[in-house]
Amino acid sequence: MGRGRDWNVDLIPKFLMANGQLVKMLLYTEVTRYLDFKVVEGSFVYKGGKIYKVPSTETEALASNLMGMFEKRRFRKFLVFVANFDENDPKTFEGVDPQSTSMREVYRKFDLGQDVIDFTGHALALYRTDDYLDQPCLETINRIKLYSESLARYGKSPYLYPLYGLGELPQGFARLSAIYGGTYMLNKPVDDIIMENGKVVGVKSEGEVARCKQLICDPSYIPDRVRKAGQVIRIICILSHPIKNTNDANSCQIIIPQNQVNRKSDIYVCMISYAHNVAAQGKYIAIASTTVETAEPEKEVEPALELLEPIDQKFVAISDLYEPIDDGSESQVFCSCSYDATTHFETTCNDIKDIYKRMAGSAFDFENMKRKQNDVFGEADQ
Repeated sequence: MGRGRDWNVDLIPKFLMANGQLVKMLLYTEVTRYLDFKVVEGSFVYKGGKIYKVPSTETEALASNLMGMFEKRRFRKFLVFVANFDENDPKTFEGVDPQSTSMREVYRKFDLGQDVIDFTGHALALYRTDDYLDQPCLETINRIKLYSESLARYGKSPYLYPLYGLGELPQGFARLSAIYGGTYMLNKPVDDIIMENGKVVGVKSEGEVARCKQLICDPSYIPDRVRKAGQVIRIICILSHPIKNTNDANSCQIIIPQNQVNRKSDIYVCMISYAHNVAAQGKYIAIASTTVETAEPEKEVEPALELLEPIDQKFVAISDLYEPIDDGSESQVFCSCSYDATTHFETTCNDIKDIYKRMAGSAFDFENMKRKQNDVFGEADQ
């Protein structure tokens, strides 16, 4: 397996959308100066037991084996419609009302078949279930736009991944926080969260109390203030070869839409390797994850594991998903949700923005923050 220090294995792997919220946050806070990213080489989708590259441009859509000849034309029309769609310009609606037309009706309008709907909803819009079909189409159209805009930035896929793994993200924020006078206490156990009159006043560790007015934490610190919302299974597999039919990619994502394997939620596979300084030379790490639906979670991810054969070693983890019971405004304890099964950070960023809003009382607005920065520092100094 090579040297121990060659390995940096993420227990919860996620990719960043090149044009997504986390990249904006990293650029805005300038944490990017501590990080190096690599583009993930390809995104694939599972259909009828095989995997296909997700067509991301018109040329790829026309060459793809995922669809028949006529379907391709209709799909291309649909992509053009999405690209031109602007919620503030009714001329671009083509008879679709963003607030009331459901996505199911939009698919029907372009006469798209089930397979195309599967990969559009799950591999482009990145939904985990099919509930979105009966909701207003605006959110889905924006998600597909995000995917194509992210893709346009680097071409191979819309995803980025930091060299040396995701542990670099908190490290980058820790360095930045230190510059602004933040204090870190490392390797300290949390013995107790101290409350007075229902409000948080401090955190006790090894007999000392760090006092505070607000506290942010994850569900593991406050089991009595969260509820269980489900489970996720993640299987970390170590391979000595790239995944078959991915053009020997050093990194990729595979999405198995739930319809293809008679499930309610998708199965995700993300694969990274020695190219990202997270594994020994010639080794690959593939992680399959999904939301648990039955009493035999391991069986649920079998379709994903079959794609990875032969597997040198696998590690199975089943984690409970928790979400906070209240918004924290009374206690001033603000809790995040557990990480879900998705392989990108968009849902997590929504959670971060939600915590910000609960703490600050108003929504986080990138543009507004930039304007304030300009007022303080002047535009030239940035």
